[in-house]
Amino acid sequence: MTDTHPRGIVVKIAVLGLALALAVYAAFPLAGAHAWGWLAVLVVVTGLIFAIYLSPRPVPAKYLVPGVLFLLAFQVIPVLYTVATAFTNYGDGHRGTKQDAITAIQSSSVRQVPGSAEYALSVALDDGGLKFLLLASDGKAYAGDAQGLHELAAGAVTVTGGRITAADGYQLLDLGQATQRNDEVLAFTVPTPDGAIRASGLTRAYTGQATRFYDAGCDCVTDRGSGAQWFADERTGEFVGSGGSAGGEHLAQGWKVNVGLHNFARVVTDPRIAGPFLKSLVWNLAFAVGSVLVTFALGLACALALHTDRLRGRNIYRVLLVLPYAMPSFAMLLVWRDLFNQDFGLINRVTGLHVDWFGTPWTARLAVIGVQLWLGYPYMFLVATGALQAIPREMAEAASIDGASAAQRFRRVTLPLLLVALTPLLISSFAFNFNNFNAIYLTTDGAPFPPGNSSIGATDLLITYTYRLAFGGSGAQFGFAAAMSVYIFAIVAVISVIGFRRSRKQEEVYT
Repeated sequence: MTDTHPRGIVVKIAVLGLALALAVYAAFPLAGAHAWGWLAVLVVVTGLIFAIYLSPRPVPAKYLVPGVLFLLAFQVIPVLYTVATAFTNYGDGHRGTKQDAITAIQSSSVRQVPGSAEYALSVALDDGGLKFLLLASDGKAYAGDAQGLHELAAGAVTVTGGRITAADGYQLLDLGQATQRNDEVLAFTVPTPDGAIRASGLTRAYTGQATRFYDAGCDCVTDRGSGAQWFADERTGEFVGSGGSAGGEHLAQGWKVNVGLHNFARVVTDPRIAGPFLKSLVWNLAFAVGSVLVTFALGLACALALHTDRLRGRNIYRVLLVLPYAMPSFAMLLVWRDLFNQDFGLINRVTGLHVDWFGTPWTARLAVIGVQLWLGYPYMFLVATGALQAIPREMAEAASIDGASAAQRFRRVTLPLLLVALTPLLISSFAFNFNNFNAIYLTTDGAPFPPGNSSIGATDLLITYTYRLAFGGSGAQFGFAAAMSVYIFAIVAVISVIGFRRSRKQEEVYT
């Protein structure tokens, strides 16, 4: 059946026009980044969309394409990108290509030398980020960015008081705005053939000479002053010193390379990582299972208590019980952190205790489980209430006639039927709590930590341990973090598959 109604045609034209606009908008950045493979995918997908929705025939794909595209965009592609990143050394110091690393090394070693050119500096912004607008002593104006120096037409700039005060296509920063970005301005460099242009304060810049330069003949970086050399290591994506004062030294700027299974092997072979990883895994499983069990038990108990027609004001009680679920979790986690404070926390003050809740491993673990109980039971209460209402009352009445007590009716009839409906939700809740970053990060931040080791705490989940290990003081290690994420994904996937299989068998028994 085809929709020939004018309104349907207008909607179809609008949607296809939006799809085409988005495709064109995405094509330019892909072409600029020379991502020809992704550009080809974009063209093919856009062509398929038009072919499917312009066809007059009732093609089933018209209903499947939107869901498939969203699945690919928000699930499949991010997972594949994470897995691909896990096989690289991508991270701080290894973000770009080898040429990017060479440029960064030479630019960071720039020093001002006698007779070097100087410029009046104006700091500006455009769509590409920070820019230097430079006015030379001969009156020529230039724009400098990470790609180099570009001369500006005389009519495109306005010069006042010996400085550029306006330029077509650029948003100039005043002195106050530039001061707020002082560190970024001083670190910014504009590459030149034999050095780079750097800022000397916020109003002056100079052309300096690089003290370190790259020699393609030896594939190495040489220091002009000391003669020290660093040779390219294509396996690790960095320049490594050989002999002399540079022996064994690695330059900070490297490039992205494929390191194979190195990141995965590091997780299980490095004793500084493998031991804490296994300890954190044990607590992670206990936290996820414990959170599900206690929230399900309390939520089910509340649902059973309100599952009677004789109770007045049931709707009021239900609203009150759901209140924790309606509040922002991140704000409530911060509130609970203060409630557990040893000195001024409400819990110690009301109970008359002086417990250092976050100071010892078991009290900290008990505290985070307690917080999860308060945050999670309303969800379990809601789903249990819905499941209880779906169970025919005749089944409980039949069991009662057969002489079953209330406890027996619950254990033999109500609970099995509830689990048939709720097991998939319990499994999804387990997966969520297994990676519940906020619950730990906003309450204990992984504390308490053992003496002399601030990388792994008693309440750290694998996800918070990964975050601290990959983005700690040594800088971001995206490749390593991605490898650990793959391990976490595999663990959750295996447990979830086992749980769903058991759920399917249970459903076959009770249906």
